[in-house]
Amino acid sequence: MAAQVKYDEVEVGTEIPAQSYPVDRLNLVMYAGASGDFNPIHWRESFTKKVGLPDVIAHGMFTMAQGGRYVTDWAGDPGAVVDYGVRFSAPVVVPDEGGATLEISGKVEEKLDDNKVVVALTARSNEQKVLTRAKAVVRLA
Repeated sequence: MAAQVKYDEVEVGTEIPAQSYPVDRLNLVMYAGASGDFNPIHWRESFTKKVGLPDVIAHGMFTMAQGGRYVTDWAGDPGAVVDYGVRFSAPVVVPDEGGATLEISGKVEEKLDDNKVVVALTARSNEQKVLTRAKAVVRLA
């Protein structure tokens, strides 16, 4: 685990380095097993084409979870996130060959009391924003 980020070491505007997360169909099958969400749009290409999707898409909650992973990795403490919310703006399309990449970056938007900060996240896949209004409140060391 990374060292814990200290509240006194960040300022409003502090940019958090971007991280890339590969997403392939195996990730989606494993997530389906863990979540119980076996909707065929997440694993059956023939079904996705019939319902008008370009290809298999990642679960929205899987995509959101990668944002949470990004924040907890940065903070150095998986228990540091006290609030987290997003809106989904586009699906993460996961082709069979090569999969997809989810790129997440962040910026400290506000410092609160009790060693908490608000982190605004940007998540993109295939040059398209996939999460909007993504923010986490994080209690730092």
